[in-house]
Amino acid sequence: MYENILFPVDDSEDSSEILHHVGELANWADATIHLLFVADTTRDSVTVVENTVVDALVQEGEGIVEDASKTLSTLGVEYETDVVQGNPAPTIVEYADRYGHDLIAMSTHGRRGVSRYLQGSVSEKVVRLSSVPVLTARMQPDEQLVFPYENVLITTDGSAGATRAAQHGLALAESLGATVHVLSVVDDASLSLDIRSTISGQEHEQAATEAAKEIIEDAETYGVTDTVQHIEQGDPADVILNCIDANDIHVVVMGTTGRRGTDRILLGSVAEKTVRSAPVPVLTIGGVE
Repeated sequence: MYENILFPVDDSEDSSEILHHVGELANWADATIHLLFVADTTRDSVTVVENTVVDALVQEGEGIVEDASKTLSTLGVEYETDVVQGNPAPTIVEYADRYGHDLIAMSTHGRRGVSRYLQGSVSEKVVRLSSVPVLTARMQPDEQLVFPYENVLITTDGSAGATRAAQHGLALAESLGATVHVLSVVDDASLSLDIRSTISGQEHEQAATEAAKEIIEDAETYGVTDTVQHIEQGDPADVILNCIDANDIHVVVMGTTGRRGTDRILLGSVAEKTVRSAPVPVLTIGGVE
């Protein structure tokens, strides 16, 4: 399923926790993990030591990569390392494209401790920009990542982006022998309160049902036979979180573009809200429309 996984590292505890999870995934897939530290060139980190120009962030990165390497060695995972300079998010995306990685895995909780709550965090920017699938995960004290994934949640609104993401999710589920939960949400915000609301609601529910049915049918072609369909009404991001809790979901698979044709994921979008708040890993699939 995956051969080359790019794992950007920093010095946060969350990054270390998620590295163990990605290490399990790599062992299962017989994949190589590429540890990457990006020395942020937007920060002033260059100094002179004994007449030698030194980038403190590069030195810090070399130590962090070495520590992460020890973890992967303990897990028996093949790995490679690199420390580069650049603007973190675009550098990560360009690096993945340049070296043919088929998955980027990273924490949504960065060095500053609260970065996942801030607009424009590195992980969110990577999700927006990447044409390579991105697996993001957060770690709260009461949360534990599970692998292998036994219950995979695929969200769909019938768009091309959602269909592309579903295909990736179905292939992953088939490889793991997992149950697939297909969720399509009738967005409350899209329903008007005037006389047309009843008809509009019926049309939206029919469209949601057809979108889910299409994924269920596609599942059969992937050899996935254990499927569950969910048609719900409400705020999509909230419904996704409820579905995760109610069905013991281990990973969410979703596209970064939806039916409205937005460019990638925009501030406040369903994908962005899910990446920020889901208590399980979120696998986002971008790509050219």
